[in-house]
Amino acid sequence: MKKSILLIAFLAILATATTEISAQKFPKLDASPMDAASFPSNWRDANKLVKVIYSRPQLKGRALDKLAPNGKVWRTGANEAAEITFYKKVNFGGKEVAPGTYTLFTIPSDEDWTIILSSQKNVWGSYFYDEKDDVLRVTGNVSKSDELIEEFSIVFEGKENSATMFLGWAKTVVSVPVKG
Repeated sequence: MKKSILLIAFLAILATATTEISAQKFPKLDASPMDAASFPSNWRDANKLVKVIYSRPQLKGRALDKLAPNGKVWRTGANEAAEITFYKKVNFGGKEVAPGTYTLFTIPSDEDWTIILSSQKNVWGSYFYDEKDDVLRVTGNVSKSDELIEEFSIVFEGKENSATMFLGWAKTVVSVPVKG
């Protein structure tokens, strides 16, 4: 009799735990998934110079200037504004930057892009961008890609303590030097 009661109690607990586990609702993959780029790009390298966390919108047949309009402050990706972290003092686009995390905004144009590091944190889009929070502005050089870049992307290329950050989307590639 005791064994039967224990078995029933065990099965009731097991059924409750199984119900709680299967009741979780996990969201589908975001339309503009979050990603990260760093230098060096080896994730196990603890001696990083820089890392950017951003979301990756897709063109889906739309024009770049409709998604990131020329002359207007853009969040540099989708969803929350991109955040860039420097792990040591760096020269970013020709200007000195202290270690820390900044929000990365951009102002696109056909000739060059203005790259903005802002002290604002945890910002959705660029709706609340305020120039008074700018830490610095530098110019990113624009070049053209031979191939279409469907998803907005950020990569770093370089060696030792010197790299170039590339922002790529559509057939536009923007570059900014980063030196430790």
